[in-house]
Amino acid sequence: MAAMSAPPPSAAPHLRRLLDLLTEDAPAEALGAVSSEARAAGVPAGDLAEVERATATALRIRGALRQHRRRELQLTALFDTAGDLAASRDLDDVLKAIVRRARMLLGTDTAYLTLPDEEAGDTYMRVTDGSVSVLFQRLRLELGEGLGGLVAQTASPYATPDYRTDNRFRHTRNINAGVLDEGLVAILGVPLLLGSSRGGTGKVIGVLFAADRAPRVFSPDEVALLCSLAAHAAIAIDTARALADTRAALDELAGANAELAEANAAVREHSAAMQRAEEAHDRLTDLVLRGGDVKDVATAVAGLLDSPLTIHDPGGRPLAAVRPDGAGLAADSMDAGWLAETAEESRTEARAVHRDGRWICAVLAGQELLAQLVLHQRRRLDDSDRRLFERAAVVTGLLLLLRRTVAETENRIRGELITDLLTDAERDPAGLAERGRRLGIDLDRPHLLLVAEAGAREKLCAAALRYLFGGDIHGVSAEHAGTVVLLVACDDEDAGAGDAARAAAAQLGQLVQAPVTVAATGPARGPRELAAAHREAARCLRAMRVLGRTGEGACVDELGFLGVVLGNAQDVDGFVDATLGPLLRYDAQRGTHLVRTLSAYFGAGGSLIRAKDELHVHVNTVVQRLERIQVLLGRDWNEPDRALELQLALRLHLLAGGQERA
Repeated sequence: MAAMSAPPPSAAPHLRRLLDLLTEDAPAEALGAVSSEARAAGVPAGDLAEVERATATALRIRGALRQHRRRELQLTALFDTAGDLAASRDLDDVLKAIVRRARMLLGTDTAYLTLPDEEAGDTYMRVTDGSVSVLFQRLRLELGEGLGGLVAQTASPYATPDYRTDNRFRHTRNINAGVLDEGLVAILGVPLLLGSSRGGTGKVIGVLFAADRAPRVFSPDEVALLCSLAAHAAIAIDTARALADTRAALDELAGANAELAEANAAVREHSAAMQRAEEAHDRLTDLVLRGGDVKDVATAVAGLLDSPLTIHDPGGRPLAAVRPDGAGLAADSMDAGWLAETAEESRTEARAVHRDGRWICAVLAGQELLAQLVLHQRRRLDDSDRRLFERAAVVTGLLLLLRRTVAETENRIRGELITDLLTDAERDPAGLAERGRRLGIDLDRPHLLLVAEAGAREKLCAAALRYLFGGDIHGVSAEHAGTVVLLVACDDEDAGAGDAARAAAAQLGQLVQAPVTVAATGPARGPRELAAAHREAARCLRAMRVLGRTGEGACVDELGFLGVVLGNAQDVDGFVDATLGPLLRYDAQRGTHLVRTLSAYFGAGGSLIRAKDELHVHVNTVVQRLERIQVLLGRDWNEPDRALELQLALRLHLLAGGQERA
């Protein structure tokens, strides 16, 4: 009896090997070697392809996880910095901690801080970290010179990938000599802003720099990170100076017996206010380090200031609303125009502002507005309470940046699932459902499917993430076929797709600052239904485009007769073929323009003159083509009922992607 042949090697051990390597945080080379091992082991071609796809997926997951861990380490370091600065009392210690942590956070070769010399009328190098040049460490700059002068004058961050070839600021011989001696090439500088002047701009009390000895482009995230550190640094420097002033005042008052009692009372009150502000800052920092969220910050600040507090996104939607006792507060969306105006005023003055019985403070990351804190308090805030309120805005910004980073990473991974779902739902619906469960998306739960488009696609992608991230909407977004697809969970089987489309169009349009058209369908559940819902929503979007409904939101059922024809239950292709088939085939075989001519004729209201102008041909050519159409379609082609069918078929042909010959 012939010996039975051994079964081919299985792909399972190699797939398990990929999971083990991901768990061990193995290097990319080890993951990439798994497919080679499978090929060497003789795994069949079909299974080998699956191993290779799994390897590619594992590499993407590893990259996303490493990026996420890197962001977590950066933000943790920033929170540690806040604690270090809050605990420091000596100004020199504060400045050294600022510069050292700036270099660590951005991973640069050096970091340094310049402060203005009020008596000399120039700027000097106060603290450096990583510097090796004595000439650079002793550098003094006239006001307005170099990159630091540009930052101080504009009160805005500035970065250059190559200092020596950048002519956008004023170079001087002594600055160039110091930079050359230190070997610096790429430099990022951010202002240390405090308070505001009568002109409405923040007072620059110094400039914080991070620099590399090789060309480098600083990313927006790195700029925002250094700006956040600079915000903490400015407050810490101001606090250290205030404490130094307090000590000096105490020394001077020691010999003034006549006013000693009154002065001591004032000093105690000031010290108590400073201590309260420092304790509040420590409490907020500790809250963030323990994993608190925006609502926890709002609860803490509302209790400390004994006033209701709400936090709103840039569109006015509430992110948190609490009373002083920690109870929830019913908060509707605030007027976006009023919020935008007050937030811009807060941004310009670099401090909280009091308007219409409320205190408003903009939450910023660099120049980007992340949110607004609104304290519903009619009385004026003293300096310590105002600073506490402004520190809460800084902490809220750090939290929102962390949440955004996590949301972007999660949405990118989930977006790949949505792309696979819309591309080939029939291939492995069970596998797609299982992938969704692992990523926290229950595809068997009812979902609305929205398809959006706008002129600026990149802005729309970012706006879709902010739309899902900023409110109570649970969903995921992905770019697909030139549009942005949003999969939004809903508990109500009778949820209105049209209402959801209109709400999304309004919010996305506000975020993009341009018209956004949204088509919606559903609710649908399961990979197959969701893929079919996407096809229906895409057809609806094309219909809206043809109907001139740009910037609106709608569903198929709201498009009238066209919506009914575009529904899943209709055989659109069969209707078009039955009505226009003879013309379509004639044009395809002979390269003629009968379909285009018929469309132009109906569009001109039956006028031969206007039709020939539209087609750019002689009127006799139009007549000859219409005679050919009559031969192909029959003598009744222009009767009212038949003409209606033909016009509808022409419109559907265009919606389905058919091209009309010019």
